[in-house]
Amino acid sequence: MSDESRLTVIIPAFNEAENLAIILPPLIELCKQNDWKLIIVNDGSHDNTREILDSLIHPSPEGERPGVRLIHHKLNKGYGAAIKSGISSCDTEYCITIDADGQHRLEDIGRLFGCMKSKDADMVVGSRKGVKSATYSRGIGKIIIRFIAKMLMSVPVKDINSGMKVYRTELAKKYIHLVPDTMSYSDVITLIFINNRHLVLEEPITIAPRLKGKSTIRVETAFQTIMEIINIVILFNPAKIFLPLSAIFILAGIIVGLPFLLAGHGVSTGSLLGITAGIFFFLLGLVAEQLSALRKSK
Repeated sequence: MSDESRLTVIIPAFNEAENLAIILPPLIELCKQNDWKLIIVNDGSHDNTREILDSLIHPSPEGERPGVRLIHHKLNKGYGAAIKSGISSCDTEYCITIDADGQHRLEDIGRLFGCMKSKDADMVVGSRKGVKSATYSRGIGKIIIRFIAKMLMSVPVKDINSGMKVYRTELAKKYIHLVPDTMSYSDVITLIFINNRHLVLEEPITIAPRLKGKSTIRVETAFQTIMEIINIVILFNPAKIFLPLSAIFILAGIIVGLPFLLAGHGVSTGSLLGITAGIFFFLLGLVAEQLSALRKSK
């Protein structure tokens, strides 16, 4: 296997027939020139995505183009599930995910892959830093997600939810059972790599406007992502959640109860409740830490 053929390009697609018809021909040619493999995952699309893919990937009765593979989900499973299917089917040392909406530049694939090899990284994130979000609400959502993630763990990467990432396939396969099937996949897989002390780097990329159609990202996606981030933090570092909660409740109980105690009225019910809740969260955090240690050892 040549040095270049160690890469597979993975594209999750849901109702992206118009965009695929535009981006696939040059991408297939690029993969052929560089001896890369290509996996397209049709995630239960109900437009003519399947027909478009079949016409491009099966141009003749002989079968699929060499190095190109199609995966079809019978039902829509989610953005993350589509990527997970692609990664599970990948047999090269590295893989890169790009979106099917035409926003990612094909020339950035080679740049990210080159960065991955030259710096011996485990993941390289295509950073859209400085690029304005498509909508105001999406921009606010990204800010909130990054704030929550940075508050709960050390995050050296600015654009954790970028859809363009290069992975070491072995590591990606190791962790995909921990990531969700939803749009929050991109954020969570990045945080998992960072939390497990793998080398995660960023490389600037250029983003183009969506070619056709509308994005499926909604406001609720941000809330789903925040919940998934909290779940991952509890899984790997529960003390980050439970110890601050414990300290807050105990401190609140002391502040509420101190005036009553100094006035000679004893300890108030509210103060006891706060302190008890704080002790409960502290003990719960200790149990969660033990469970996390057991899981890590496996």
